[in-house]
Amino acid sequence: MAEPTFSPQVLELLEKLQQKYYPLGQDLASYLEGLLYSDFLNYWDYIHLDTLLSLQTPRTKIPDEEIFIMYHQVTELYFKLCLHEYRQIGEAPTPTAQLLITRVGRINRYFENLIASFDVMVDGMDPKEFLKFRMALMPASGFQSVQYRKIELCSTDLRNLTDKAKREALGLQSTHEDMFGCIYWKEGATEAASGAKTLTLLQFEEKYSAELMQHAREYQHKNLWYVYHQLSEEERQNPKLISHLKELDSNVNVNWPLMHYKSAVRYLQRDPDVIAATGGTNWQKYLPPRFQKRIFFPEIWTQEEQDNWGKGWVNSIVGEVN
Repeated sequence: MAEPTFSPQVLELLEKLQQKYYPLGQDLASYLEGLLYSDFLNYWDYIHLDTLLSLQTPRTKIPDEEIFIMYHQVTELYFKLCLHEYRQIGEAPTPTAQLLITRVGRINRYFENLIASFDVMVDGMDPKEFLKFRMALMPASGFQSVQYRKIELCSTDLRNLTDKAKREALGLQSTHEDMFGCIYWKEGATEAASGAKTLTLLQFEEKYSAELMQHAREYQHKNLWYVYHQLSEEERQNPKLISHLKELDSNVNVNWPLMHYKSAVRYLQRDPDVIAATGGTNWQKYLPPRFQKRIFFPEIWTQEEQDNWGKGWVNSIVGEVN
C-alpha cells in the first residue's frame, strides 16, 4: 500500500498555519502534536448538555413548576442573544444602515420567538397548579431579570426610560444617577397599597444597581438610538431601517409586556379580588403599555402614534382571556 501523501489543500493549510504561529514565536509542531492527542469534539460536551439539563431545581413537587423554570431559562438565553447583537452595534467602528438593519432584524426575530412562545406560559400550565407553586417562589419575580434591563439601556438614551413628568422636572442637566433614580420600572415594584418598595425591588437594587449604572454609562454613546444618530441623514431615512426600529420598539415596549399582562390576567385576575404577583409588584399599572408609554425611538413615531401608544391592545387581550 502506498504511503499517504499530503494533498495540496493540506500543504496550503500547513503553510498558512506556519505564517500564523511563526511571527508569534510559537512552534507549529507543538500545536499539531496537541491536535494529535486531543479527543474528537462531540455535541453534548460542546453545549454542556448534561449541565444544562441539570439546572432545573423546582421548589415544590408540582409538575408544572418545571415548565415555569425552563421557560424562563430559555427566555434569558434569548436575552443573551439580544445583548450579543447590541454589543456588535455599539462596538462597530463605522456603523452603517445595513449593519443596523441586520443586527436589529436579528433582535426582532429573537423577540418574535419569545412573544410567540409565551403561549407556554399563558396556555401551557394548569392555572390551579400555578397558583399553588407560585407561593413557594416569593419574593422572586421576572421583574428581576437584569438582562432585560440591560436590553433597555442598550436600546435608547437613559432619559427615554424615565417617567415623563420626572424627566421634565430633572431638566436637561440631570446626571446619570438622577435619571437612573427615576427609571420607569421602579414604579412597577412598589406595593399597590402603600407605595413602598417591595422586597423584590430592594433585593434587585442591592444586587444589580451598581452593575446597571455602569452598563448605562458604557452604553451612553453606544446605545442603538445614539448609533442611529451617527448615521448620515440619507441612511437615517432608510425605510427598511426605520421599519426595523419601529418593530423593535413595538416588540420590546408593547408586545412583550402585553404578553405578560395577558398571563397575569389569566392567572391573577379574579374579580372582584385581584391576586398579588409573587414579588408584590403593581402589575396592573406596570405592565399595560398605555400606562408606561415607554418609547425607545420617539422621533420616528408621529405625535398621534405616541399619544395612542398601547391603547386598545390591553382591552383586546383582556377580552380574549375572559
